[in-house]
Amino acid sequence: MEFKERLRQLRSEKNETQVQVAEALGIQGRHYQRFELGENLPGFANLIALADHFDVTLDYLMCRTDQR
Repeated sequence: MEFKERLRQLRSEKNETQVQVAEALGIQGRHYQRFELGENLPGFANLIALADHFDVTLDYLMCRTDQR
């Protein structure tokens, strides 16, 4: 699984829109959308925010493990 797929999966599990996740992170919706499209990777601060938002480890978020 790739990062963009993991991100979509986590968002889907929480029944959130891309805009809702972007707002939770304090970024623009288009900026978040680029993460899910695989056009951009988030910086360290956004990675931490995403992991916290979805309540998973950074390793899980980045597909380094399947243990949340």
